[in-house]
Amino acid sequence: MPKTVFYISDGTAITMEVLGHAVLSQFDTEFTQRTWPFVDTRERANEIRDRIDRIFAETGERAIVFYSIVSDDIRQIILSSHGFCHDVIESVIAPLSEELQMAPHPTLHRTHGLNQRNVARYDERIAAIDYALAHDDGLSLRHLEQAQVILIGVSRCGKTPTSLYLAMQFGLRVANYPFIADDMDRLALPPALREQRGKLFGLTINADRLAAIRNERRTASTYASLRQCRLELSEVEALYRRLRIPYLDTTNYSVEEIATRLMDTLGIDRRIF
Repeated sequence: MPKTVFYISDGTAITMEVLGHAVLSQFDTEFTQRTWPFVDTRERANEIRDRIDRIFAETGERAIVFYSIVSDDIRQIILSSHGFCHDVIESVIAPLSEELQMAPHPTLHRTHGLNQRNVARYDERIAAIDYALAHDDGLSLRHLEQAQVILIGVSRCGKTPTSLYLAMQFGLRVANYPFIADDMDRLALPPALREQRGKLFGLTINADRLAAIRNERRTASTYASLRQCRLELSEVEALYRRLRIPYLDTTNYSVEEIATRLMDTLGIDRRIF
């Protein structure tokens, strides 16, 4: 049976999930994972403790609990459960506090909440998301001078999810432009893109994978045929090489990996929001 894992936080629990996933990925076994955000009342903490205890009573095994809670009162309720409880943040804060010779000052919702220190960065991220949506799939070639990255590639090779991830996670203004079947006879960059050559980054993908993705959208169409996919990819990759545009094969990469490799290649500083 899969082990049960709880991510518990008095905030969004996003940090718990990220750190917990990183830790659990090192173990070759299955986990049933449940997230409990905004655990900031005794009633909610007692409810979660009861769920953890019920799992122990039914299976005889302790649930794994990753938690981060500021209130000592609420934290003790979770610690009183029959779970294997681990404060991921505290395990880092304690030695860091000793190194800095400075006591931490835990505050609710500091990581993902809005405050005077990060409201400007939050507004910047929202503006980046709006920009990505307005410049998705070649909808607009206006104001490309504001873009920090311009993704290009054939349809369904990962441009849109990568654009949105870069905007949401890093506050980058990203436009993306698709090359379509009609472009293949005389494939060239539009004038607006030629003016922004230094911002271009190409995406490509394995032809079989592309055909499978396109078939989910338009089954048994010329658009989704393996022959058409091979033709488009061959032409576009030749364009990348001819114009010396950096590009990445996305076939075996997640959106997170695509974004990280892109930023590393283009020398863009990572500023996680």
